[in-house]
Amino acid sequence: MIHPIVQRLESLGIALPEPASVAGNYVPFVVAGPLLSVSGQLPLKEGSHILQGCLGKSLSEQDGYEAARLCGLHVLGQVKSALHGHWSRLLRCVQLSVFVNADPDFVNHPAVANGASDLMVQILGPEIGRHSRAAIGCSSLPKGACVEVGATFWIET
Repeated sequence: MIHPIVQRLESLGIALPEPASVAGNYVPFVVAGPLLSVSGQLPLKEGSHILQGCLGKSLSEQDGYEAARLCGLHVLGQVKSALHGHWSRLLRCVQLSVFVNADPDFVNHPAVANGASDLMVQILGPEIGRHSRAAIGCSSLPKGACVEVGATFWIET
């Protein structure tokens, strides 16, 4: 029997990206007991092109939403890797931390963060995908990215 998460991905025509390599002295995820913490993921397109810019200046709120969604796909790619593809071990998305490279006058960080939040519910379903969240504005992000998303999940040990 195909897991519902795999069915949703297939029905939406979504192939999760291969996990990105790390760029420093850290790991892409940590499993600590029943928690899986995924390091911040950038909005990579086609494996290497990072969506860059500042929300409220060079990028729109919709651009930010799409970038957050893309970061969310990379988060799920890391989850798949951490669980060795065993989606049945995933019990809940606990929390998302969404960092938004924004102009000081930009105030719609939650609307940008919805790109990742909506994706989690769409792919994982409402029982597993709904989560707590922080949407944080900042003056810059690694490699000029417009959004970065980190996450914590509850998993079966």
